Parts: sequence; C-alpha cells; structure tokens
Amino acid sequence: MIQASLSVNSPPSNKEETNPHPYNPSLIDKRLQKLCRMALPEKAYFAHYIRWKGRMNHKPLSILGSFKSIELFLVFYASLGKSHLEEIVREDLEAFVEHEQDRGTKITSTWTRLKHVFGFLRFLVEEHCLSERILIWKIKLRLPDFLPRAINPDDVRQLLPVIKKPRDRALILILLRTGVRIGELLNTRVTDLDLRNRKIHIYEGEKNSLGRVVYLSDDALFAVRLWLSKRKRRDAFLFYGRKEDKPLAYCTVRLHWVKYLKKTGLANKGYTLHCLRHTCATELLNAGMRLECLQQLLGHHNVEMTRRYARLTDKTRESEYFRAMAFIEQGGVDANH
Repeated sequence: MIQASLSVNSPPSNKEETNPHPYNPSLIDKRLQKLCRMALPEKAYFAHYIRWKGRMNHKPLSILGSFKSIELFLVFYASLGKSHLEEIVREDLEAFVEHEQDRGTKITSTWTRLKHVFGFLRFLVEEHCLSERILIWKIKLRLPDFLPRAINPDDVRQLLPVIKKPRDRALILILLRTGVRIGELLNTRVTDLDLRNRKIHIYEGEKNSLGRVVYLSDDALFAVRLWLSKRKRRDAFLFYGRKEDKPLAYCTVRLHWVKYLKKTGLANKGYTLHCLRHTCATELLNAGMRLECLQQLLGHHNVEMTRRYARLTDKTRESEYFRAMAFIEQGGVDANH
C-alpha cells in the first residue's frame, strides 16, 4: 500500500522504484519535477502512478495524456473543497465531465480524460489505497461514430503527379499503399526494409505496440528505391531530419503535404496525412481484400475498428438502394400506400 506521506521529492521506497523508465527516463523525471511545483491533492499517489507507468514501459503519449488528464481532475477535485481521494463519490466524476463540457472540450477528449482518471483510480484500488466500490461507477459517454475519411480516387490521381521530390513521393506512396500511421513511418529505419521481398517491418505499432509486416506496391517500391539512391546522408532512419540520426519531424511532413494540396487545388477538402491510411484501407476493401487480412495490415487489435471501412465500401447496400430507387422512380410504388 502506498504511504500517504510519500513525497514527490523523496527517494523511492523500494528497489523497483529505482528503475527509471527504460524508453525515456527524462520524460518521467520532467513530469515529476513539474508535479513538485504544483499545488495538488494526493501528489504522492499521483507521482507513484506516473512512476509505475514508466516501469510498465507505457508509451510516452500515454504517459503525457494520463498526466494531463489526472492533473485536470485533481485541480477540479480540489476546487470542490476535497483533499483526499478517499472522499470521492460518483457525483465528483460526473461533475468533472460536466466541467470539461462547459469548458468546450470535445466529447472524445472528455472520454479520453475520464478513461485516464479511471485508470489512475483503478491503480489505487489495486494498491489497496481506495475502496473497490469506485470500480462500479461506470460513466458511459455517447461518442460520435465517425466514418473514416478517404481521399476521392480522382483527387488521388490529381495529387500524385505533382509530388516530384523523391523523398516526399516515397513517403506519400508508402502511406497510401501500406496504410501505416505517419508516426510509424517516420520511426522506420533503413534496416526495417526488405526490398527483395517488398516488405516493411513495423516492429512496434504507434498506438498499441502491435508489430506487423506491410507490403510495398510496384509504385511505392520504385519510389523507395529512387529515394534510397538520392539520399545524401546515411542516417539510420529512412526519412531523416535535420539533426543527425533523428527522424523527419511530423510538422515538416505536414507542411509539404499542405503545399501539395494547395498546388492541386485540394486544400479546402480537409484531407490530412491520416486520410492516406483511410484511403489505403478503403481501396483494399473495394478490391476484394477480406476484413481479417486488412485488420492485420492496419494493426488493429479489434476487428470492429476495421469494420468501419466496410461502411464506406458496402457495394451490396449501394446496389440495393439504386435498384429500389429505380423501381420507385418508375412509379412502381403506390404513393397512397
């Protein structure tokens, strides 16, 4: 059980605590230093949880997201006049949701923050710091079920010819033909390529750490080979940045992407780099790929995530609609029915 008197500045209470985050120890240190300067209730619990996430090798984005969400919750919790989490009741969590909504936070962001807070509380329950009754306080938010946004095939054909720079062409075609996430591609190293077998090994998925193999189409393979022959440096990363042995920054890629969209008159259509992933998935389904195969290529743990693309590509539903509408337009349905 965590001692309530544990100070954020105090040395670790056991040997396990001395093991820093194996992926990015400075990230944990910076969060704990920030926490020391903050006036929050239950800072000892908070610090212990962040150290635990580091030891469990949680992804940096997960740690940062948890830290921000729990910080917001504890600030709000203190505003209720409470200083101990043992006093928490369901109404406090519901009030936090309403508070976030009043601040104009998007419902998806509110859901994410609530999820991080429950993760923190669940940890404290498992550490026997809080009562198990907290875990039965399920608060379900109704989230919008967005369709994936794919790029129109005509727009793809319009866009590709203007991308002349070998690096940019290789990058865009890999995203378009493999469906990898932009973060996964930017962290890809030259040694992850298997050009003979037309593969890229994604050893750790960006969101869920799920490793997988993706495949290069003819045009993507040609673009990659051309880029490799033009590279002026021999950095480890396939797409390197200005600093030595650092990957190309996302903001740089996005600037070039926006430039190409403007050049082709597509800037007002809301296409993002992530739309290339949606486009790849949609085109593969339209070409007859099975949903289970697409799930593996995209690196989805749950096939329901992949099934969203089926709503964009359901030709049976489309043909049924137009068959029925043709019957209606020919007067085949009695209007008085």
